[in-house]
Amino acid sequence: MSTAAAAQAAIQQAIKASGAIVKIEANEFSRMLSKLDDCLVIERQGKLFFKDYYEYSTSYKGFIFYCKSREMISIPSRLEKISAKKIWVPQ
Repeated sequence: MSTAAAAQAAIQQAIKASGAIVKIEANEFSRMLSKLDDCLVIERQGKLFFKDYYEYSTSYKGFIFYCKSREMISIPSRLEKISAKKIWVPQ
């Protein structure tokens, strides 16, 4: 098996293990958070070419939701939040 094929197989296995990951826009992510009473939100701040960006992830109704934004999203204080060094999303 070639290195590329092995990498693709590993990605497919990661997708199966993690379930469906739904990428949504920041405004949709924020709107979804406003409806939740109790959940964990994972956030990460990154930098690309001297510009900040933010990544967020949470689960809702069996799906994992992910968004990437140039603007920071306000997380309601009733929700638990942790900061991550990296959020990995299979491509």
